[in-house]
Amino acid sequence: MDVKEIERLIKISKEHPLMPETYIPWHEQPKPEEIFLPEVLTSLQGLEVYKTLTDTQKLELGRHELVQVIASYAWGECLFCLFMTRHLLTLPADNVEHRFLLRELIEEFRHQEMFTQAIMQISGKPIKQSGMHKFIGHFSNKYLPADYLFMGSVSVELVTDVYGNYARKNPQVYQVLRKMFDLHNIEEARHILFTKSLLKTYSAKAGYIKRTLYSYVILLNIYFVRTMYVKREIYERIGMENPDKVYELASKNFKQKFADKCLHDIIEFVDSWKGLNNATRWAWRWVLGAKV
Repeated sequence: MDVKEIERLIKISKEHPLMPETYIPWHEQPKPEEIFLPEVLTSLQGLEVYKTLTDTQKLELGRHELVQVIASYAWGECLFCLFMTRHLLTLPADNVEHRFLLRELIEEFRHQEMFTQAIMQISGKPIKQSGMHKFIGHFSNKYLPADYLFMGSVSVELVTDVYGNYARKNPQVYQVLRKMFDLHNIEEARHILFTKSLLKTYSAKAGYIKRTLYSYVILLNIYFVRTMYVKREIYERIGMENPDKVYELASKNFKQKFADKCLHDIIEFVDSWKGLNNATRWAWRWVLGAKV
């Protein structure tokens, strides 16, 4: 690990903090022409049924699905904080890595509070996790070793960052949301440097079996996140007829859309340490529709 580089990142964090309270214009309310989520990321865009929606229904679809994205964002940040806390216990207090992790934890907790405030700002009500989601979350947090927890956390970050990039670069998106994703992107750029360094530490020690297990942990975490975005209840909320049928169509549509638009970085990440092999490629294709 480059000690001088980490010291520089610590200094930036201390001297130039980005505070959500002042960086984001929370006083600004959504303008009539603003949206909450780029249409290309909504679960129904691209289907014939999407053309039957009113402008209000399309706006509400984006709002509800964005809330699910932000809620999963917060979950991923929380999971990563759990990993960092575990890792901190293995390092001496004067270690540069220990000191950087403390700065990162401070920023990650601020992010979680920011996400919560954003959900409240747009009157969002996240849909509760299913029994499967609760089981996977509980199992990951309680039983996975630190390195597996790290891999799962990184995968959630990489996937949800795709949404952040789409939203912050789209001038139609509500200003508060664009600034929120902008802040997160700036601070995460510093965190990624540490993440890449730690990744090398774990992957360098991993043989074929462990790389395969890492790959499956990441696969399941991505599936976990993807299934949080598309919910039957959302179609009920926006007043659609036959929400069960709509949910079935949306799930298939979104699986393909997610594979096309959200998996590039994560596939590149997994492939960089040879996590895509004969034992894992079939699962990535079958579960996520990945082109590997």
